[in-house]
Amino acid sequence: MIRPKALKADARVAVVSPASTPKEPLVRKGMERFASLGYEPVLYPSALTSGPLYYAGDTAARVADLHAAFADPAIDAIICTRGGWGAAELLPHLDAALIKANPKPFLGFSDHTTLHLWFAQVCDLHTFYAPMISPDFARGDVLAEGVDLRSWRHALERTEPWDLNEREGMRVLRAGETVEGTLYGGCLALLVESLGTPYAMAMPEGDIILFVEEVGTKPYQWDRMMLHLRYAGLLDRVKGIVFGDMAQCADDAAEHELLEKALLHNLRDFNGPIAIGLQSGHVNAPNVTLPLGVRARLQCTELASLQILEAAVEFTPAAVK
Repeated sequence: MIRPKALKADARVAVVSPASTPKEPLVRKGMERFASLGYEPVLYPSALTSGPLYYAGDTAARVADLHAAFADPAIDAIICTRGGWGAAELLPHLDAALIKANPKPFLGFSDHTTLHLWFAQVCDLHTFYAPMISPDFARGDVLAEGVDLRSWRHALERTEPWDLNEREGMRVLRAGETVEGTLYGGCLALLVESLGTPYAMAMPEGDIILFVEEVGTKPYQWDRMMLHLRYAGLLDRVKGIVFGDMAQCADDAAEHELLEKALLHNLRDFNGPIAIGLQSGHVNAPNVTLPLGVRARLQCTELASLQILEAAVEFTPAAVK
């Protein structure tokens, strides 16, 4: 896969809204926090546009912002303001040749799962399931409340192997042998909804470590969507599974226990290790940055850990702070 250049200390980063309209005060606050890391955020024209419906501008405007950000040699990376709805509308209109010729880190989660799939499957580009300006950089009283800076720097600025473990919320749901594979996935509903379309999720070649997360999704909904993936054959080459931290997916401890039982029942014929609790995506904790499409190792014995074995970025000395 194509590795974009690592973020340098003074990177200029396009701020875009491929999906829904964000709240401007949160965007301004998030951009200020983002700039405190040494980057220069550049707000693009449709980023704060309202409408049609709940979208941040019409399809043409949102596509134009993405194309302009990739094409501009002065822009080093692209970060989304928020998720929401509507990113899938852009897919038929994106210019794969332009993007492949100008690879850059693309950062976002939730509805942007559809864009991550497209960038990987059409452009062969590593992207990042990562914090966004409004929900993460603007959250709380200090930057560290919304953004896990350790994973951010490892994923975007460095190339040595690194790991995620209980520090990032991971724990063992079901133990198993240590496995390796390509790290892939995103927001479960978006993965499932892609199936049956020209933009359907397709697993990379070889063994897979699947990451899936959701928000406000009840046990029966998790069960149904995981069954959908299994029936679609998308778990056939999956060797290990990492679930997110299940934000707002259970109202109390009893429902959370039911959720875990539902997942284990659903995956009773799956032989690989299963971890849960990774704080990436929809979280109420510092949001972890995950590089997609890289080789990773999942260990679930007494403790759970996910080792990132290869870089998703091309090293430049200026990127190291």
